[in-house]
Amino acid sequence: MRADRLISLVLLLRQRGRMTATALARELEVSTRTVLRDIEALSAAGVPVYAERGRRGGFALLPDFRTDLTGLNHDEALALLVAGSGRGEQAFGLGSALASAMRKVVDALPDRHRTVASDAARRMLIDPETDLLSRRQATEPVPGTTMAVVRRAVLAGHRLRIHYAAADQAPTWRTVDPIGLVTVRDRAYLLATRAGADRTYRLSRMLAAEELPEPARRPHQVDLDRAWRDRCAQFLSDGPHLTVLVRVTPERREELARTALAVRAEEPEADGRLRLEVTFQDARHAEWALWQLTADVEVLAPRSVRTALRDRAAMIVARYTETPT
Repeated sequence: MRADRLISLVLLLRQRGRMTATALARELEVSTRTVLRDIEALSAAGVPVYAERGRRGGFALLPDFRTDLTGLNHDEALALLVAGSGRGEQAFGLGSALASAMRKVVDALPDRHRTVASDAARRMLIDPETDLLSRRQATEPVPGTTMAVVRRAVLAGHRLRIHYAAADQAPTWRTVDPIGLVTVRDRAYLLATRAGADRTYRLSRMLAAEELPEPARRPHQVDLDRAWRDRCAQFLSDGPHLTVLVRVTPERREELARTALAVRAEEPEADGRLRLEVTFQDARHAEWALWQLTADVEVLAPRSVRTALRDRAAMIVARYTETPT
């Protein structure tokens, strides 16, 4: 870990020029004392880093010093820089590692491409925190220590003992065989088996995790995309889910799909609207999601959901018909 930090320190000085020990400590997420020790280690290793005294002082590298990181062309580096603007890395606790990797990517570019790629990446944004209506995207924080243990066990192929709080249940300890990690709309999931049966665990519901020394009982190769599709199909086939038939305007189709569990069928209608067969967790979930779409959606079946939305709309009309006092 220290070797990676030393490389990151050198790259920060190369790309930003003179920096104070405090600024370096903040970027590297260490103490100022650790930065000073790292500077001494770099100097002892022959890296031309020097200190500038005074109010605007700090540490800097000799102008001609360059690290030996090569092999990326402009488009390859740009693709990595743009991908790094998303927030998926936070779901797996890899934010600091990504920042370090991005510094290496930028430094790997030839001088003539470095500024161009950095400027281009700033003009592309993936998955911002809010949408055009200033609504923040829902996120589920996972404690960093728990995420690190889970990630390490998945990559090392070791069994996991997790303290898990399933919905509407008291937390219990479970021993599982981890298969892989999946993130969907800022929710992170662990795909695993327990006693040979497929299981899917939401990481935000893990209160604690312990990596066990014994190897996980899992296949050597895995198609994680296919495994996720199989888990989704299994989830939809299990439990008392509710299927609703609706008409929706094309402009609100994606919003509806995001709030539902799944879109089972879809076909266009003559008036330009779409007829969808949509699955929800239950009637409460369906009524909440469909109410958000106001007049852009119409429930065709079941009648119970249509009636519930009609009654809610009638209450709103009655409330606003009254003259406020």
